Amino acid sequence: MTLTAITREINSAIVGCELTFLPRVSIDFALAQRQHQQYQSVLSSLGCKIVVLATAPGLSDSVFIEDTALVLDEVAVLLRPGATSRQAEVSGVASVLQQHRMLKSIQPPGTLDGGDLLRVDNVIFAGLSTRSNQSGIDQLSQIVKDYGYSVRTIETNKCLHLKSAVSEVASGTLLINPDWISGAAFRNYELINIDPEEAHAANALRVEQSVIYPSSFPRTLDKLAMRDINVIPVDLSELQKAEGAVTCCSLICVTP
Repeated sequence: MTLTAITREINSAIVGCELTFLPRVSIDFALAQRQHQQYQSVLSSLGCKIVVLATAPGLSDSVFIEDTALVLDEVAVLLRPGATSRQAEVSGVASVLQQHRMLKSIQPPGTLDGGDLLRVDNVIFAGLSTRSNQSGIDQLSQIVKDYGYSVRTIETNKCLHLKSAVSEVASGTLLINPDWISGAAFRNYELINIDPEEAHAANALRVEQSVIYPSSFPRTLDKLAMRDINVIPVDLSELQKAEGAVTCCSLICVTP
């Protein structure tokens, strides 16, 4: 079995990406491409086989592939992004996932972004956000219960996605921005608060026993390192301008 990271090319139309909580600023496309390639190289160094999907004209946000699917060991759930402009991204991802998993899908009127789904063992925390609605979450719950997973809804209103506010950094340990989301829903886990000066610092990508983490949040990075977490910094400054983060840019799963 192989640990596989599915990624997608950056679309030149990213300059017109969807934005909800950030003001629009200029994105250096060439620099964004180089940073994305570095991100892929780090994934490769951690043992991942990299699969790069081509983008398609007009899919400005398609590099943020996480929002299109939830890949579990038993099944892949094709999601339905809350931004209408992003729903066309799903078919290209489905063509790859169907080679490795049985596919289920979220149907209208449900919407669900992968950035709103935090899986910790057999629990999937689902963010009720501007992009994900209760219908989408309820459909997901019905799909995954047959495979032994439970879904817990958490309302978010201060950030784009649930994983903008909380992510897993070690077994039983979550990194959280307590100003954006209450820790009450995660009382069974050890919580590490981000540095209060780094509001967007709660998104981290755990790969096996390592964590890929944005270099733009050095104070929180130091907090993680002090916990003996193997933190690998990456610069994603240009994708951050598009409300992207380290979890957004890959779908990581085990494949034959």
